Amino acid sequence: MARRRSALLVLCSVPVLIMGCTTDKAGQPAPTPTLTDALPGDPGAGDAYYPNDGNGGYDALDYHVDVGFDPATRHLDGDTTVTAKATRNLSRFNLDLRGLDVKSVQVNDKPAKFTREDEFELVITPAEPVAKDSMFRARVLYSGTPAGAQLSGTGESDIGESGWQKSASGGAYVLGEPHSAAYWYPVNETPLDKAAFNLTARVPDGWSAISNGREEGTTSADGWTTSAWSEPNPVASYLTTLAIDKFTFERSTLPGGVPVVDAYAPGAEARRAAGSQVPAVLAFLATKFGPYPQSAAGGIYLDENLHFSLETQTRPTYARWADISTVVHENAHQWFGDSVSVKSWADICLNECFASYAQWLWAEKDGSDLNDRFLRAVEKYKNSKDFWAPPLYDMGPGQEFEGVYDKGILAVHALRAKIGDEAFNRVLKEWPAKYRHSNASWSDFEEFVTAVAGQDLRSFLDAWFRGTTIPGDADLFPGTLRR
Repeated sequence: MARRRSALLVLCSVPVLIMGCTTDKAGQPAPTPTLTDALPGDPGAGDAYYPNDGNGGYDALDYHVDVGFDPATRHLDGDTTVTAKATRNLSRFNLDLRGLDVKSVQVNDKPAKFTREDEFELVITPAEPVAKDSMFRARVLYSGTPAGAQLSGTGESDIGESGWQKSASGGAYVLGEPHSAAYWYPVNETPLDKAAFNLTARVPDGWSAISNGREEGTTSADGWTTSAWSEPNPVASYLTTLAIDKFTFERSTLPGGVPVVDAYAPGAEARRAAGSQVPAVLAFLATKFGPYPQSAAGGIYLDENLHFSLETQTRPTYARWADISTVVHENAHQWFGDSVSVKSWADICLNECFASYAQWLWAEKDGSDLNDRFLRAVEKYKNSKDFWAPPLYDMGPGQEFEGVYDKGILAVHALRAKIGDEAFNRVLKEWPAKYRHSNASWSDFEEFVTAVAGQDLRSFLDAWFRGTTIPGDADLFPGTLRR
């Protein structure tokens, strides 16, 4: 199991806060300096849409989350250790945690003071300041009944209604976008701070737990079943998940050895037809986007009337209605959205517009004429102000998912026609390669696609991705779409 965990460094037998060793004239170690310039970490990461999400002052590198959950009582016990690197001298720092009762906090194995502020801030004051560029570990013990959208168990919610939900069979699952992780573990809840993720989950015998990444083993003792999951690639926190149910598992491997784990909840057996095609879907998408970028694959198939499926990293989570087109969409996100993540929520088209267009690429493989499909869609919606009104970039908080699934497809196909297939195919492969396992913005994409195309795309990109009305004919019907 590869993981990014850094041991505390001790240099010349002095505490980690010393960044190097000096001696006085007598050859004795110099006194340990005090960090008089230590400052609090920021209580938010500064996203324009959700300024209080995430935190500043450190870079999270690794999460080790250990939880026990009993579906009968809805009680959760948690023990999470965050390994991070300080980006300034820290007198205190924040983690995000929604609900749940904190029992204790340690920083570098020493008890730390903590308070709860506002809706989800866990403010931690270590016994001694943390020096800039040093590694530190924050361990939080907590418990309680998780909060969320539908813990009562209606099984119906939309993508923004994050948190825990009760499954039809009495289990539970937690997912959502832009928030979900802080409902079950303390976290720097911003896509800007991606980190490795490791989970150990304990559930009563008869139940099973599934999460992201590679399956590291399952044991049973004293009436509880414990499973471990490990995702060494950096993951944005909203893409982590935990599902607990009486799953039926199917396991296989992709060519090259990537493990595939599919989990079907009771009642979700009809999803197997779509789930069995994941290897073929990934093989096809690799021809378009380049090598599969994740450590594992598969799916979590629920029998729930969720209004969304979600691209939880390595292993998307599917609602009852999910079909093969949904499987294509969510697995396209493993490149666009999971490997390459947004810098801000204003950039969400980089995720959804391209994952949606992957569904058209899949249809094209089976003979669909995409130019004809585009022209028919434009004819259908040409007089619909509502269709063209949502901008695809910087659409505003709470509006992130309007337009990107339908207008976004047309915009990407128009871009393809504008720059030609050769340049477009380069974009589809070179963009996720350039920003693999990191973050990118819409401005980064505009600069990138302009360089690949070798032409001025400003008016075209503004009309399609920033505009709120139907583009003029020159931009609406570029290249091979020209009437």
